[in-house]
Amino acid sequence: MSLVSHILRRSISQSIARNAAQVGGPSAVAGHEAGGYKVWKKLSFFVAMPAVGLCMLNAYLKHQEEHGHPRPEFIKYEHLRIRNKRFPWGEGNKSLFHNPHTNALPDGYEH
Repeated sequence: MSLVSHILRRSISQSIARNAAQVGGPSAVAGHEAGGYKVWKKLSFFVAMPAVGLCMLNAYLKHQEEHGHPRPEFIKYEHLRIRNKRFPWGEGNKSLFHNPHTNALPDGYEH
C-alpha cells in the first residue's frame, strides 16, 4: 500500500512541476506568445473604449429626443398625490427628490 501511495505522490508532483514549467509567468504573458498583454491592451483601447463612447452617445441622443416633448397636461385624480401628513423637510409638500418639471404637487405643476 505504501508503494502505491509513493508512486501516486511522485506522479502527481511530477505533473505539477511539468505544468508549472510550461506556464512560465503570469497568465497575461503565458501561452504561445510572450506578448499576451499587448492583445488585451489593444482590445481595451480599440474595442472597449469606442463601445463605451457609443453607449454614451446613444444615451445622450435618447435624452435629447425625450427632452423636447412637452409636459403632459395635469389631471387631478383623487387617488394620486395624497398627503395625509407633511414631509419632514422643506415646506412639507414636496418629496425629497422633487423635480418641478416632472413632479406635480397636489394642486398641479409649480410653473
